[in-house]
Amino acid sequence: MLTEIIDKFYLEQQKSREQNHFYITDVGKCPRAVFFKFKNVPREKMDARILRIFERGESMHMNIINTLIRLGIVVAAEIKIPAQEIISGRADVILSLNNELYVLDIKSMNSMIFRNLTEPKPENLQQVQLYLHYFKIKKGILLYIDKDQQNIKEFVFNYDSKLVKSLLDDFQKLKTKIDSDTIPPKLLDWSENWQCRYCQFKDICSEVGEGDLHWNGFKNKLES
Repeated sequence: MLTEIIDKFYLEQQKSREQNHFYITDVGKCPRAVFFKFKNVPREKMDARILRIFERGESMHMNIINTLIRLGIVVAAEIKIPAQEIISGRADVILSLNNELYVLDIKSMNSMIFRNLTEPKPENLQQVQLYLHYFKIKKGILLYIDKDQQNIKEFVFNYDSKLVKSLLDDFQKLKTKIDSDTIPPKLLDWSENWQCRYCQFKDICSEVGEGDLHWNGFKNKLES
């Protein structure tokens, strides 16, 4: 009885809204999935258990941020990037260490993934590179937390202007497809890619096929 009530609460928090700009967290994600979010395509509901896991991760993030605030090294927390035409985002923390500024991003994961982590996950690194770009800060830190054992790993890195240019170019190319109603192709490694296994759009994606397709024609087919 109580289980059903709790699960219903979490499931009702999910809202499918049409997206009208990119989020920095979209970097590294499947372009087709991002396209579907822009077009407000119906998606599978996430399991209530997964939503509780996300909530637990957010709580850990706040605990770390509160610790850093008490240490007196936080310049700003939960800070939005300066207004941009097509991209928005909010960094976890800007720190001051030894008179240098750093953008800090905090990620949590289970013990099995944490144990095998020897370098930053590419999509996490790309996100922080964009924060560095927009805040005009030269150094970033990725802090990973083991949800189960509470161990911590950190990776420090410098701003990479070439990588940022490539990421912004990719966003611009995707915007062109969104504006022209052209569904991007599937990821080349879709059969093995973890994003595809857990994607909320995987059913409709399989109906589209692997290549580019015009959205309006496919949308009419769906509606009919």
